[in-house]
Amino acid sequence: MFAFLRKILRQTAPDNAAQQRRTRLALDPARAPVYAIGDIHGCYAALVALEDRIRQDIARTGAGRPLIVYLGDYIDRGPDSRRVVEHLSGGSPADGIERIALCGNHDDTFLRFLRDPAGNAAWLDFGGDATLRSYGLGHLAHLRRPKELARAADAIRAAVPREHVAFLESLPAMLVQGGRVFVHAGIRPGLPLDAQSDADLLWIREPFLAEGPGLPITVIHGHTPGEEPVFGPGRIGIDTGCFATGRLTALKLTETGAILL
Repeated sequence: MFAFLRKILRQTAPDNAAQQRRTRLALDPARAPVYAIGDIHGCYAALVALEDRIRQDIARTGAGRPLIVYLGDYIDRGPDSRRVVEHLSGGSPADGIERIALCGNHDDTFLRFLRDPAGNAAWLDFGGDATLRSYGLGHLAHLRRPKELARAADAIRAAVPREHVAFLESLPAMLVQGGRVFVHAGIRPGLPLDAQSDADLLWIREPFLAEGPGLPITVIHGHTPGEEPVFGPGRIGIDTGCFATGRLTALKLTETGAILL
């Protein structure tokens, strides 16, 4: 197992994680094809290349109403968090593809850090320092003491465009398409979808990874990286740790099934 994966699997949601109720969306069950993209983590070049492959696939197959669903974690760890957020928050390109970006635990924690750097210093230890560097704040990326972060708060907020903050605030936590559910991390097994907490949708691993959703649905998720995509019980995990492996994964979902792109 990759060393980075062992470290990530030890991460748990902080006590104040995802207490708010983010938007949940519903999609026409007949809408196809849908392309889901796993955790990007600042890997802008890989994202642009993968989107180009999706456009090529759409041109080859003549798809009518294509949609890309991004499964969250746009920032941290990789080199170009700011460019990824700029790319995704800038509106749909003129390529005829609709886009929906969901919220990941890193995106939610970055927003919390911007609101209260001193109270959310732990974000810097799981990749937030790379995000600060991407916003031109490398001279602050080493800070960890609450008093130091409190003094730097105004400079940190000034470096992040208001449009980027609005994008982070607007990210939904879940997209439901008939018997398919798109989320960042997973769901609490057996709990109805309308009762799921943001904290679980953005942070859960076990018991979801072992048991699956416990509902007659298929969950498409990221959050837990692996060397390959995982087709588990009632779930498909497509986080392939791009920041460490260079591999960003897309899953194409049609009316009849799912294939890796």
